Amino acid sequence: MALILNIETATTNCSVSIGKDGHMLTLKEQNSSSYSHSEDLHFFIKESLEASSLSANDLDAIAVSKGPGSYTGLRIGVSAAKGLCFALDLPLIGISTLESMASQIKQKDGVIIPVLDARRMEVYCAVYDSNYMKLRETKVEEVKPDSFAQYATQGKVYIIGSGAVKCREILEHPNFVFDDSIIPSAKEMCQLSYREFRANNFQNTAYFEPDYLKDFIIQQSKK
Repeated sequence: MALILNIETATTNCSVSIGKDGHMLTLKEQNSSSYSHSEDLHFFIKESLEASSLSANDLDAIAVSKGPGSYTGLRIGVSAAKGLCFALDLPLIGISTLESMASQIKQKDGVIIPVLDARRMEVYCAVYDSNYMKLRETKVEEVKPDSFAQYATQGKVYIIGSGAVKCREILEHPNFVFDDSIIPSAKEMCQLSYREFRANNFQNTAYFEPDYLKDFIIQQSKK
């Protein structure tokens, strides 16, 4: 039996779940543009444990969404996950934010392209088939009229996530299906983290860093 605490803070959704052998026991989350993750995360962890009638000592691993996503959000989630791993002597599991998003699409045709807004006309993106096998590496891509065209000529292309808004403005092929309502959630992490646990695919807790993909740039005040 494996009890895994899952933490998702890569975007506006602060989300925590506990999975038992890949099945979700409890979920606590709040999607807010205020990015109150630093205030909510530890409270959600405490609530999740209590709702599952568990203590932190019952856990077998900690899983965290490793990005890409918000620099600050990722730092908060990864720092909390690392702290728990060190304190409880537990292994750390890293889960791709985009893979957990792709797993929310249940259609068995076409390809799935999770896209997160990366500012300007860029998105963080990866490409998965309908069985969630990765077809292309995760990268930052500028959205252009011919973006993802090679997939659209072959069938349906589900473009999901916050970056779907800017994609919808530019991409015109009838096979594109846009859904900007999908956000990363710890709900989908339960099965993914259990898969990694069974494979003993753990991170080096001391050296683990999120997949930022872009350098963090401090914005100077205009005042």
